[in-house]
Amino acid sequence: MRDRRETDRIGRSADTHCDQSGLDARVAELAAKQWGVASLAELRACGLTERAVLGRVRRGLLHRLHHQVYAVGHPNVSKEGLWLAAVRACGATARLSGFSSAELCGYYESDEWRVPEVTIVGGSTRSHPGIRVHRTAELVDRDWRHVRGIPVTSPARTLLDLAARLDGAPLRSLVRRAQGTHSVNVREICEVLTRLGPRKGSRRLAEIVADGPAPTRSVLEDVVLDLILAGGFARPDVNKPIHIYGRRIVPDFRWPQQRLIVEADSAAWHENKVAREDDAQRQALLEAQDERVLRVTWEQAIVHRTQTLARLRAAGAPRGQ
Repeated sequence: MRDRRETDRIGRSADTHCDQSGLDARVAELAAKQWGVASLAELRACGLTERAVLGRVRRGLLHRLHHQVYAVGHPNVSKEGLWLAAVRACGATARLSGFSSAELCGYYESDEWRVPEVTIVGGSTRSHPGIRVHRTAELVDRDWRHVRGIPVTSPARTLLDLAARLDGAPLRSLVRRAQGTHSVNVREICEVLTRLGPRKGSRRLAEIVADGPAPTRSVLEDVVLDLILAGGFARPDVNKPIHIYGRRIVPDFRWPQQRLIVEADSAAWHENKVAREDDAQRQALLEAQDERVLRVTWEQAIVHRTQTLARLRAAGAPRGQ
């Protein structure tokens, strides 16, 4: 009889171990799909009780990131994991927003880690340490989307929200970069401005959009375009493709009537052998079509502005109205 009880105990222990292994496998599968993080509700859906969750926290299998949000396996999750954890911590209506949204969508870069920004619908009394929470009365379907598995405010809505916090060149650069990465177009920005009406920052954003599309792709392009416009020259085409001998070429800036092109010549993109060869081939094709190409470096755009403007005048860059 004693041997049978011992056998039954061992059998139940083995069954329990198999059950727990199955639960952990489901949790691991979930975490693999969402940057290594899971909320308490998601862990429960995998079959874990709160007691089981606490046990796994004690054993180092789960690591608390926010209230009821955990990293699975190890605490060193990616930036995307930290963004998703912040969204999960703020509830069902939460969406990644602000600079976090712009960075995730690829039109903002920062060398420093910013606290995740999240927008929620309605009020909330819960504090969220380590998260910058914004509140809004409404966030309709067109104002958000999923990007790499993370609920995030749309670029048009993000730009409008950030227009309340930015002004002048920083906001202008952000709008240009969003257009340059094809994250948003003028029509989408105009739609959100019209639908949501006057609010803080809306006039600033509207004034930038009123100048027309300017989809720059780098900070140097922003600097060069600002120099061109500040110098009183007519607004050039910005990153508008042309086709030469079946090849698609995208000049940084071009005045079609003058057949004059300005290239923002960044060392980061143009100093390796392959890039130099490609630049030379592009320039040969352009010159074969009577296009003239002026290259402007960081130093020329910032340190030697007067000299650079003189080069543009000498090349026949048209004056603005």
